[in-house]
Amino acid sequence: MERHQVALYLVAIVAGVALGLTAPGSQGLEVFINPSIAVLLFVTFLGVPFAQLARAFRDLRFLSALLVLNFVAVPAVAFCLSRFVAGDAALMIGVLLVLLTPCVDYVIVFAAAAGGAHERLLAAAPLLMVLQLLLLPLYLLVIAGPISSAAVEPGPFVEALLWLIVVPMIAAAIAQRWGDRNRIVRSAAVGALHAMVPLMMIVLLVVVASQMPLIASDPAPLLGVVPIYAAFLVVMAVLGVVVAQVARLDVPRGRALVFSGATRNSLVVLPLALALPAELRLAAAVVVTQTLVELLGMAAYVRLVPRLLPRRASGTGSS
Repeated sequence: MERHQVALYLVAIVAGVALGLTAPGSQGLEVFINPSIAVLLFVTFLGVPFAQLARAFRDLRFLSALLVLNFVAVPAVAFCLSRFVAGDAALMIGVLLVLLTPCVDYVIVFAAAAGGAHERLLAAAPLLMVLQLLLLPLYLLVIAGPISSAAVEPGPFVEALLWLIVVPMIAAAIAQRWGDRNRIVRSAAVGALHAMVPLMMIVLLVVVASQMPLIASDPAPLLGVVPIYAAFLVVMAVLGVVVAQVARLDVPRGRALVFSGATRNSLVVLPLALALPAELRLAAAVVVTQTLVELLGMAAYVRLVPRLLPRRASGTGSS
């Protein structure tokens, strides 16, 4: 399943589209979005070597490049691209929600498939998660202006941080600690890690199926954000390579950096979009649209990034 996961994710999306268009009441699947994402992130955090995080954070060159790319370069790009939909509050908020938040789950898989240092991304996942949820309200206020403070309540952000990040992370750390002393728990944790692909498929199916009725009811505005997401992937490929070279990262870390800059946390911010007021309801569909564009883009990235950062160019940078 891991070898064919991109194809399997696309199958899950197609199944979600079919279910959303044909099954009455498919929007009711929204109630399963948060629990399924929480389980997915719990399993993701199970793979984080919490006992070795201090060693991972000693790679200051990679972490600095990661933070600069995601929290300095990306907001600038998101600001520029969001100007194309600045006249529609729902489209702009949706675009900003997803573009301002770096991915922490399947980015690890795609980076590994392209020969990137996916273990560095895995170790940095908790830091990325906490920073993005803390900085997102500030970025929204700066870029979107007063409309963001009036529309985005702090409650959903705190709730997402607690139930989607803090609780799964603590539970995963406890499971790891317990697994060090109990063979059964350790075996269960290993089995859960092998369930990442089907878990991601379930999340994608539930998300797409629940939002498909809204997308199908008025697809025209959503088609307008597709070029924005495609442009983001192109721009971030270039910026990722530039930052990697400026930071003098070796090839595996450089490739991981490029993937981190390009992939976004659409599944985690979707609950935030769903909590927006009724007049901004379309923002959730805008977030889901990014997921569809990004998964196709990642299939191209797996082939493109090794050409942008070929192994023969390594030899610079150290851990």
